[in-house]
Amino acid sequence: MTDTAELVASLLERVQLLEDKAAIQEVLTAYGPAVDAGDADAVAELWAEDAVYDIDIRVMRGRDEITEMVRTRPHQDYISEGCGHLLDPVHIRVDGDTAAATCHSLLLRRNVDSDSFRVWRVTANRFDLARIDGKWKIKRRTARVLDGSAEARELLARASR
Repeated sequence: MTDTAELVASLLERVQLLEDKAAIQEVLTAYGPAVDAGDADAVAELWAEDAVYDIDIRVMRGRDEITEMVRTRPHQDYISEGCGHLLDPVHIRVDGDTAAATCHSLLLRRNVDSDSFRVWRVTANRFDLARIDGKWKIKRRTARVLDGSAEARELLARASR
């Protein structure tokens, strides 16, 4: 029979893991609505001060550079024409105060001529997160377009490691 203290400790550990995964899920799924609303301040809250956003077309270093992207003309044009940043269900692995999350993302853009939407980008994503001052923050996001490249497939394969 299991000792009551061991049982309680085990339950507390499991509950903490569930709470961490739920908090990480909230951070990651907050990105799309914030970036599509053009809310740079809300986007900033998701990232660590020294975060890196490495997307195949550019690398942004630091929270300020990442959030400035939301204010740029190209991004504001996407918003004004209609767009949606969507993540599929996220695979999350927690290791103490760090975590890794893997998923696909879609960027949908409205075709103003036909009033329909088209998939503009589909990417593989790896998020590295850290618990900072009690809150989960994105430390690094690596995104690679799914164009058949080994690099994009490797990002997805890391979910099981």
